[in-house]
Amino acid sequence: MWLKQPSQSKWQPSTSTENYSAYDSRQQKTNRTIGQKRQALFIMLFVSAILLGAIGARLVFLQLLQGEDYRTKAEDNRVRIVPKPPVRGNIFDRKGRVLASTRLTHAAYLWPIVVNQPDWPENRQYLAQLLAIPEENIENKIKQAGYNASTLIRIARSLNPAQITALEEFKTELNGLEVDIETVRDYPNQEIAAHILGYTGELNAKELKRRRAEGYRLGDIVGKMGVEAAYEQQLRGEWGGIQLEVDGAGKVMKVLGQKVGQPGKDVTLTLDLDVQKAAEAALGERIGAVVALNPQTGGVLAMASNPTFDPNIFSTQITPQTWKRLQKKGNPFVNRALRGFPPASTFKVVTATAGMETGKYPPNTILNTFAYLNVGGTAFGEWNRAGFGPMGYVRAMAWSSNTFHGQIGRGVGGPTLIKYARLYGFGSKTGIELGEESPGLIADNEWKLKRYNWEWTDGDTVNMSIGQGFTQASPLQVAIMFAVPANGGYRVKPHFFEKGDDSEKWRTSMELKPTTLKILREGLRAVVTEGTGKALNVPEIPSAAGKSGTAEAPPGETHTWFGGFAPYNNPEIVVVAFAEHSGGGGGSVAGPMVRQVMEAYFKHNRD
Repeated sequence: MWLKQPSQSKWQPSTSTENYSAYDSRQQKTNRTIGQKRQALFIMLFVSAILLGAIGARLVFLQLLQGEDYRTKAEDNRVRIVPKPPVRGNIFDRKGRVLASTRLTHAAYLWPIVVNQPDWPENRQYLAQLLAIPEENIENKIKQAGYNASTLIRIARSLNPAQITALEEFKTELNGLEVDIETVRDYPNQEIAAHILGYTGELNAKELKRRRAEGYRLGDIVGKMGVEAAYEQQLRGEWGGIQLEVDGAGKVMKVLGQKVGQPGKDVTLTLDLDVQKAAEAALGERIGAVVALNPQTGGVLAMASNPTFDPNIFSTQITPQTWKRLQKKGNPFVNRALRGFPPASTFKVVTATAGMETGKYPPNTILNTFAYLNVGGTAFGEWNRAGFGPMGYVRAMAWSSNTFHGQIGRGVGGPTLIKYARLYGFGSKTGIELGEESPGLIADNEWKLKRYNWEWTDGDTVNMSIGQGFTQASPLQVAIMFAVPANGGYRVKPHFFEKGDDSEKWRTSMELKPTTLKILREGLRAVVTEGTGKALNVPEIPSAAGKSGTAEAPPGETHTWFGGFAPYNNPEIVVVAFAEHSGGGGGSVAGPMVRQVMEAYFKHNRD
């Protein structure tokens, strides 16, 4: 090794021991440095191999194992589907007049990708204020569809012109906002026949979960009540849509395909719009119901219930204020035509049938009547508080004698009276298409023991014989009862939809004796000509028959009833009117309501 000495002018070799030792030390140091460089290179190669292996494994995982999934996601980002809901089928009355149809309006939609935009919270707040809906409603709809969904999500319906203009302007700020035309349900007659038609509305989360298996999807509009719900499958139709290719900014590049939606099928009802309007007018402001049906087939001509509602309010975004206003009307969504009430003296048709059919009280029976009947220590009074003297079935029906029919009921016994009540259809649902029907109540010993731990008594039987006590019947059930003497002894099944002349499908013979039917008809006719139903003895309608009823309804005023049919010799229509807590008598309150409906029917159904 050469060392430069400070005092020398050129390089000379060193021969000292100290210099040799220094050389040896430096030589060892140089050898260690060379080894470290090789070691670092080896480590770098090793780490690189590991990294490359990991990257390769990841690529294999992404390409081979998850490639299809990622390709699908990429495709979803490139391809979007604009769904087109089907046009719902129309609903017509029996003469082809529109009861429910559709109209065009505008709706606001969002692509779920909007949630990825940094200013989404501010945009969502603005949309909520503009559309007058809670922010959480918007977020919940997107969440329900899925943040990666490739279809539009409707967030608001029935936009007004100001909202449409504001949204169109806002589209420059919010990429993913769409305003498009859609159809909504329209009821041109507003409140008329609301309880029959029902209404439509968007599926909520719970309903959607339950009905996905039926092909329903987010945003579907379905029937929620009445015929709209009963005939949902016929009315709904099939979805269509457009498949679009978009660029990264969401701009439409081209249309990839289109599926044409299938409109729903139209439904024609047995309902007669003229008769329905008359039924609603007859009710007026009274709480109650009116039912009119064809006694030969059971086809419902009218069914009115009050209080009522306008089903159009559900075709838009219903506001809390509107909902609160509806609740103040007193259960407007309850169809009182299908709810049970004490049928009062209209039930005497059943009692008279039981007496004659058993043979214990044949058609020529004459019974004395009294101021009251004493049964088990309870006095069952005659409504005139004096009695009518001796009378038979016809006169007892005409004057609605409680003590006459009370004796018949007690004589045949509770089980027999219950049997004939159920034969007429009381205590069971009628089978009409509307799902909100009540079966009413025909109590018996078993029911009373279970409910009150008390045996059935003769007093219960007498109470039932005049339509009081535990007995409950709907106006529709009472109408079916009146159809039996009107059509010659057949119990009809009420319905709104029928095809062609299939009357035999809708009725069953009760196999009553001809003499029973004869006396029933004569008694009901006498009610109108000389008894409590003279309100129907007018020249504006053909000869009619019927029966009044006045039910005790503590703590309020009495319920009033009247049921009748016309023409007497060849009945075309049965009408039952019921007024809840109206006060007065059935003949004076409900009788004129029945007459008003009949007048409308015969005015509009005569050549």
